[in-house]
Amino acid sequence: MLRSMITATNTMGQLQKQLDQIGHNLANVDTQSYKRTETSFSELVRQQFNNQGNALEEREEERFGTELGIRQGTGAKLNKSVVFTQGSIKQTGRSLDIAFTSPDQFLQIDVNGQINYTRDGALYLSPATDGSNQLLLSTASGNLVLDENQNPIRLNDSFKELVISKDGTITAVPRNENEQPQEFQLGVVQVDRSQMLSQLGNNLYGLKDLGDMQIEDVLTYLDGAGVSLQQGALEMSNVDLTKEMTDLMISQRSYQMNAKSITLGDQMLGLINGVR
Repeated sequence: MLRSMITATNTMGQLQKQLDQIGHNLANVDTQSYKRTETSFSELVRQQFNNQGNALEEREEERFGTELGIRQGTGAKLNKSVVFTQGSIKQTGRSLDIAFTSPDQFLQIDVNGQINYTRDGALYLSPATDGSNQLLLSTASGNLVLDENQNPIRLNDSFKELVISKDGTITAVPRNENEQPQEFQLGVVQVDRSQMLSQLGNNLYGLKDLGDMQIEDVLTYLDGAGVSLQQGALEMSNVDLTKEMTDLMISQRSYQMNAKSITLGDQMLGLINGVR
């Protein structure tokens, strides 16, 4: 009874984490560029209790190729992975909104001196702090958007409109027709190994410890060729509300079943203790 109660308790703790993650996905169903986290379970350490050995059992083990006995587990462990499938595209008509139409492409941004990656294409212009008449391209959180050379994109404030092409080229059209337009290339990378990305919150991603791997084995820097984005639109969340609600009900039933097994184990222990 104690073993069954321990197994159920371990599993309930992991099921609670799954419920929390499903709730997090549901809360971000309308969050632009949010990528849902998928959960699955794997078995914890199992213990093998073999039967008393005799000639008959040895022959049976040779016949079936396995040891005879009881194999008992200790519960389940939750595994989580981010799903980077493409979300739906929502038209906004705003010139500084961009939506990636390829699921593996990310924008490079500067976050406190560190390069992070995001698919959130809601961009803004903020004045430069050096006193110049220039504007910096940034995200909604104020993080600077980088170009293909990982430098901040600085625009003169004398333009009349911004045009962002499908290959990530930003063109600032000047008010004066005699002036040359400014052109920049967005710093876009293609992530070849998405499992090496870690969630940092606020639609930001960073790289995990690469170990002996080179960054070129994980990222491909795109200089226009291969970039696929759309101006005047935003990518929405890839959360499937129907699937999340189904997973929520399954997880709740599993939690109830494990809680019931603990109750039954406690009742049986009470009966055993009451035997005179």
